[in-house]
Amino acid sequence: MTLAQETEMTESEIDAFLGRHETGVLSLADDGTPYAIPISYGYDAAERAFYMRLVSTPESEKRQFLGSSPRSRLVVYEEADGGDTYRSVVAVGALEDVAVEELTVEHIEQYGEAKRPLFEIWGRSKRDLDIQLYTLEPEELSGRRTEIDRDADE
Repeated sequence: MTLAQETEMTESEIDAFLGRHETGVLSLADDGTPYAIPISYGYDAAERAFYMRLVSTPESEKRQFLGSSPRSRLVVYEEADGGDTYRSVVAVGALEDVAVEELTVEHIEQYGEAKRPLFEIWGRSKRDLDIQLYTLEPEELSGRRTEIDRDADE
């Protein structure tokens, strides 16, 4: 029989985990309709804030959801030790868009940390894309570690 032991991560464990990752899944909801996308992010542990560059096309579903100012949930996760350890962090809050005229040096440094993953490749020219900067300062931030003992006796 397989046994699992779940442990809440401490704030410092959460910050370290988010600092060594750069991608997650951002979920948005509007009028009961869910939307989830893989994204890249930068994370500032001192501010406990996420920085994201989100790219969309004029007719995209993503742009429609972002335009409605939905609540959001960002999930970052990993599987380690050959599948015996799972870690995940969930951030819940509202995305705040950052206008170009409001950018500070600190913003620019943080957005520079948000790497562009391979799944952000577009078949359109840049002039057809909307690139918007967002921050997420979570109202809730929690982490969980699950250790699995696959050899547990019945």
